[in-house]
Amino acid sequence: MALDQLLQVQDLDIELDRVAYRLRHLPEREAVRAAEESLSSVKATTAKFAEERSVLLAEQESLERQIDAASSRIGAIEARLASPAAGSYRDQQAMGSEAESLARRRSELEDDELEVMERLEPLEQTMTSLDAQAAAIEANLNQRRAELKLAEEQLGKQRDEVAARRDELAVDVPPELAATYYRLKAKLGGVGVARLVDGMCSGCHLKLPASERDRILHSPEDQLSFCEQCGRILVP
Repeated sequence: MALDQLLQVQDLDIELDRVAYRLRHLPEREAVRAAEESLSSVKATTAKFAEERSVLLAEQESLERQIDAASSRIGAIEARLASPAAGSYRDQQAMGSEAESLARRRSELEDDELEVMERLEPLEQTMTSLDAQAAAIEANLNQRRAELKLAEEQLGKQRDEVAARRDELAVDVPPELAATYYRLKAKLGGVGVARLVDGMCSGCHLKLPASERDRILHSPEDQLSFCEQCGRILVP
């Protein structure tokens, strides 16, 4: 009876191993991983464009400051020329020349700013598109994570139920027999005990010699038998 009970424990251990394997290889987990990678890729691309935009915005800000400074100086010169304090003809001529030079410089700065703005426009459009992609991927990722959590909970419940049945049976297996089983189970890929079926070990699926089969079948009930091929406990 102890060996029959051990076989039941083995069956439940195999089921636990299968559940653990399924937990590790859930398709929902792969879906989460793929979504995370996709989101990471989009964010990396967005960061690259954001850096480029930051450089252009800084350039635009610098140009605007220079344009404002030129405009302020031109305004000050024009106001001075229009006032009684305009000074001598030579002074007025110098201020007029400076105003013209500043106007040309302002025009060049405005052209430069327009060029920067033209470079910024497609960049902004691209970033808007990337933000929309990231939002869609994130929504999908949240859904996949919810599905993964549900799958893990369902398998976790199944694992706990199997483990409870297994522990209930294992408590009645004699300690020495249990120790032998655990040692062989760890060594032989999770299967430490097998049944002898039609002269064949159900663990390694190799047929035993006729003399060995007879010896096992006629062994005392309290004597453990082992497969001479794989070393597992054999239950006739």
